[in-house]
Amino acid sequence: MLHPIDKYVIQKVKEMRLKKGLSQSQLSFELDLSNSLISKVESGKYNKKYNIYHLNEIAKVLDCSLSDFLPKKPM
Repeated sequence: MLHPIDKYVIQKVKEMRLKKGLSQSQLSFELDLSNSLISKVESGKYNKKYNIYHLNEIAKVLDCSLSDFLPKKPM
């Protein structure tokens, strides 16, 4: 089961992806990852999550900081 911090980060990535107008397919292409991984992570049903490397690469694609994915206070 995913920890609340993982769910928070996944939701923030999804929000920022949508704000930039990127589909899951477009993000997966930019990251050179399978579309199914992005889909599984965002669905929350498969206990999949992004690792720190993924988050760093996502931040590059979305032109933001890693800290943009994190809550202001510890959870």
